Amino acid sequence: MDKKRYVSGNFARGISVSVAAAIASLVLPVSCGVGSKVSDILDRDVHVEMSIPWEEDRPAADDGWKGGCNIVADTAGKEQNDGGDPLIMNAVRETSTGDMVATDVISASRVVARFRNVAERGGAVSLEFDITVPPDMIDSRWKLKFLPKMDAMGRKSSLEPLYITGVRYREAQLRGYERYQAFLASIITDSSAFVRTDQLEKFLMRYYPGIYAMKTDSSFVSDPEAENLFGVSQREALEHYTRHALVQRNENRKKSRETMFRKYVKDPIVSEGLRLDTVLAGADGALCYRYVQNVRSFPGLRKITVSLDGEVYADGRKLLALHHPDSLVFYVSSLSSLVDDTPKYKTVVRYRRIYDNTSAFIDFSQGSAEIDTLLEGNVSELRRIRKCIEDISSKAEYVLDSMTVTASCSPEGDYGFNSRLAGARALSVLDFVRTEFPDSLHQRLRTASVPENWDRMKLLVRNDSTLSPVIRGKIMSVSPACDKDSAETVLSTLPGYIYLREKIYPRLRSVNFEFWLHRPDMAKDTVHTAELDTAYMSGVEAIRNLDYRKAVSLLRQYSDYNSALACLSAGYEETALSILAGIRQKSAKANYLAALVMARLDMKAEAMEYYSRSVIQDPSMKFRANLDPELSPLLRKLNEEETYITD
Repeated sequence: MDKKRYVSGNFARGISVSVAAAIASLVLPVSCGVGSKVSDILDRDVHVEMSIPWEEDRPAADDGWKGGCNIVADTAGKEQNDGGDPLIMNAVRETSTGDMVATDVISASRVVARFRNVAERGGAVSLEFDITVPPDMIDSRWKLKFLPKMDAMGRKSSLEPLYITGVRYREAQLRGYERYQAFLASIITDSSAFVRTDQLEKFLMRYYPGIYAMKTDSSFVSDPEAENLFGVSQREALEHYTRHALVQRNENRKKSRETMFRKYVKDPIVSEGLRLDTVLAGADGALCYRYVQNVRSFPGLRKITVSLDGEVYADGRKLLALHHPDSLVFYVSSLSSLVDDTPKYKTVVRYRRIYDNTSAFIDFSQGSAEIDTLLEGNVSELRRIRKCIEDISSKAEYVLDSMTVTASCSPEGDYGFNSRLAGARALSVLDFVRTEFPDSLHQRLRTASVPENWDRMKLLVRNDSTLSPVIRGKIMSVSPACDKDSAETVLSTLPGYIYLREKIYPRLRSVNFEFWLHRPDMAKDTVHTAELDTAYMSGVEAIRNLDYRKAVSLLRQYSDYNSALACLSAGYEETALSILAGIRQKSAKANYLAALVMARLDMKAEAMEYYSRSVIQDPSMKFRANLDPELSPLLRKLNEEETYITD
């Protein structure tokens, strides 16, 4: 084997990427040496190899391994007669008979994988392939550019390119930059360089010695003043002694910076968006680069095709193009394919009689039962109540038996007055309902009242964090059981009474609506029905869509096979293991998941046991392990031992 230069990873045998059949219409001439080497490459079909890294301990071909392969006999160096004459072979003496027997040494065959199964994990797929450049293609005068391309189910994209640059090619690039820098340095930035200062000084020294003496004077002299001193303005003197041709040439150089850059730097050095840029001195060995690309998976991703384009450059000019008659194919497997699609139902209890209620906060004037329909709050509350009654009374599956309107007051004031006021307010609201709805509803309307809603007041006080625990305790200790007026008097003496009256009491002046309905199609009081669990099925769909976090949030509470699959796919191995441990009767898939979890947690013996159970239950699970890198080593071990571990 020839010596090979490695950039990353191990050398991998691979799929040939043929060089272009001809040099693509070279417009610019090339040197004799370069042209001769290009012709030699084309004549001998020297090619770049793109390959999938080979696994040294891969399973045998009849063990269910699904990697495609070619057997290519290496016949390099054999002497053959194209005219049909026999091959000239070596001969050795047979020790048992003494006869001369023809013999030959067959070169080692090369097994080339054209595709590989890769696993989707955590919503991503990792692709690995090697790009190998033979020594004959590496030249210190050349630059090789390789651009891998990826096609994921029609979604095409270009990966980061690889550059292999010869040392002489790089030196030429750097010389181009140096020449361009020299050109930039020739652009004059000091404006005084355009003025013939020596002649200007001689002129002043000869004709205006007094002005010339001001040469070392740092004081400012205005333009009109200088004009009065020696008869001409500063601008006129500067214009007269300026070298205009030099100025024009300098301006032309500024404008031609981009043109000169392209002239000197024929091939700019790329520093961003590269996977590799290496400089090689010569062709003393092949170069192999291990390309690793992580691809974000998406629902329906089953296959990724990787191809390779390339170009060879000399002196900044493209010599030939490298095409890709063969491509690498990665078949993507996902744990989502193990999802259990069996519909899940939940038991729903349907009751014949239905109860519903809602509350409204309607503002009344103090001591009044009349509804003020002009208040903004009352308008919105009455609109809401009207909509609620319409929805309930219009449902065909329900029949409204009765509706009760209950008005309540706060403890403030005399209990007897509050009792009459609450009843009057309930009737006032009932009259509003009667005017809004047809007569058929009138017979089902009822009224009730709560003169002082102490129960609700205690509930609001208990949950109010604004009141201090001491004041809250004192309010809760007041009991209205015997005399409600006396109890309210006690409340008025407490430190928190003002807050109670301003914040709590208004929330006690409410109107409650209670609805009693029944289903006319039901004879029994309760009926148990099975309905599809839509939340569970949404979780199953989330697994298929690779949205594992959503799947975990929807399925974790069920603690079944699919919830374990969701947790495992999201990377929660411990949670998945706990869920699987609670499943008593494990299916083949459940045992397979358990083996996956054990393998991830480096519990190899346990993983082997659960994997063997899965294969016994369903022999097809044996071949599933080829798709999961966690279990493929176990498959090979089982094949070597030719036995299974049973319960």
